[in-house]
Amino acid sequence: MTPSTSATATSGPDRRYSYAAVLGAVAVGLLAPGAAAWLLAPVLLGGMVVLGVAHGACDQFVVPATHPTLARSRSRYWAGFLVGYLGLAAAVGLLWWWQPAAAVALFFGLTAWHWGSGDAPTQARHRSQWLAHSLLRGTLLFAVPLWHWPTETLDIVRGLLALAGAANLPATPGLLGVGLLPAVLAGLLLLWLSYYWQQQGQLARTDALETGLLLVLLVVLPPVLAAGVYFVFWHSLQHVLRMNQLMDRNPTAPRRSLWAELRFFLRRSAPLLLISLAGLVLVFGLAWTRTASGPVLVSLALLAASVVTLPHALLVTLGMDAAQWKPRH
Repeated sequence: MTPSTSATATSGPDRRYSYAAVLGAVAVGLLAPGAAAWLLAPVLLGGMVVLGVAHGACDQFVVPATHPTLARSRSRYWAGFLVGYLGLAAAVGLLWWWQPAAAVALFFGLTAWHWGSGDAPTQARHRSQWLAHSLLRGTLLFAVPLWHWPTETLDIVRGLLALAGAANLPATPGLLGVGLLPAVLAGLLLLWLSYYWQQQGQLARTDALETGLLLVLLVVLPPVLAAGVYFVFWHSLQHVLRMNQLMDRNPTAPRRSLWAELRFFLRRSAPLLLISLAGLVLVFGLAWTRTASGPVLVSLALLAASVVTLPHALLVTLGMDAAQWKPRH
């Protein structure tokens, strides 16, 4: 499976795998809406391990690949990496204890930025276009559920707040739920027009296609399922393929198949992946013994994810995306 030249030129790593996964999930949601959760849950759980949890288990390779001078001393680098990574994670944990409402806002805001910037095309000719795409795509992923599934979306946030012992939310999203999506879509339209103005019509068409595909996913499937499909088979898979390009010591070699790409990544992520899975098994095992309900388990998963989102997102933004912050001419 070799990506076409056009796909590579507009999207970096080949996104056809992600397109196929989203279309498959949408088909399940349309053909068997009542059984979609049961049909997709096993696939999502397996993907959450192989891709979702694993995609951050190679964070330790980002700095040596992007800023090698900072990793000349292996022992010093590892000490600094562990202190910095675990320190930021601990700071988020303290924020959950001290100001849970602020922790929820930080988590969703940072996630929107991280997902959006992960999807942003590197071929944009102006830094402002890359920034606009990052903010608009990330916000879109939350604006659509808030508009089409307001009750279910607010219930997810309420579950997180309840788990942290914070105050509840209003019954409806109000003006935010009504006005956010039209504003995002208008912003995306202006962004696509700017691509055409820069003679990058293919980039605009690709982004419009992806936006339409994600809109369908977010409308057809309930928020938990739609977010799970996007996180596992779009965001995490694309991050894995991008990390492989970063870690590959022979970048001129022919592209590997998808399965070879996954094996390449999993071999390198195995140590931290196993530690992460052991911790998650312990946490969820304790919750299971206390007969935690499904919504509580979802909230617990989101809380666990939020703790590592800050250090992971910073490494991606300041390391992997460092070139995007430089002025372009």
